[in-house]
Amino acid sequence: MNITPLDITQKQFRKTFRGLDAEEVEAFLALVAAEFEGLVKENLALREDNQRKADEIADHRGRERALQETLVTAQRASEEIRDSARKEAEITISDAELQAEKIVQGAHSRFLRIVDDINELKRQRVQFEANVRTLVESHLKLIEAFREPAREEAVQLIPGRRRAADE
Repeated sequence: MNITPLDITQKQFRKTFRGLDAEEVEAFLALVAAEFEGLVKENLALREDNQRKADEIADHRGRERALQETLVTAQRASEEIRDSARKEAEITISDAELQAEKIVQGAHSRFLRIVDDINELKRQRVQFEANVRTLVESHLKLIEAFREPAREEAVQLIPGRRRAADE
């Protein structure tokens, strides 16, 4: 049974010969009704406050859930970005290694060509020296060949010298 302040103020008591003082009972009932009305208003205010706080809590829980979802999404995005950056770095490193390998192969090929060129130049030098040596030797032989008959002719032309040359 719910009693309202209005029920308290409108409550009628039976009258008896030796009953209670009606004015005192009515004053007390008015005081109880006023207190009860205050408690009902306070209860109503507390219920409204409680409902408002429950709504706020629900709102905060919704925000918390949204923040958690955002955090999870951000973590996933961060992991994806990190994975993507790692893959890109691996590709870049792989490309750089391939480029370096090509450069090394090119340098090695050039080195082999230079070594071949140097060996060819050494061979040509040896051949040139041999050709020059052969040419010089043939010229020396020619000079000696021309000198010997010229000496003999010169010795024959000088009569006193002939004996010395013969001896």
